[in-house]
Amino acid sequence: MPKHLHLDLTDAQRQELVWHRDHAPKPLIRERCAALLMIAEEDSPAHVARSRLYRRREPDTVYRWRSRYLEGGLAGLQTRPGRGRKPAFSPRYHEA
Repeated sequence: MPKHLHLDLTDAQRQELVWHRDHAPKPLIRERCAALLMIAEEDSPAHVARSRLYRRREPDTVYRWRSRYLEGGLAGLQTRPGRGRKPAFSPRYHEA
């Protein structure tokens, strides 16, 4: 059986994730922090993705959250610029 990836957190990192899980204004940050805390408690990311979150996620999504947290800390969990729906009309259309 393959070894699942885990997450080693310092006390400060754990406290930061707990605070944001409980108080962040954006639900997506609360969900991502909760997932990371579950992984830190030795739960596999695939199990967290499939059955421990409010909404089922692809395991690759949770693995990506873990990688982004390791690379950039809490800032890595934010939605990156350029994501989401693009405007229906270009700005040039409105200038004419």
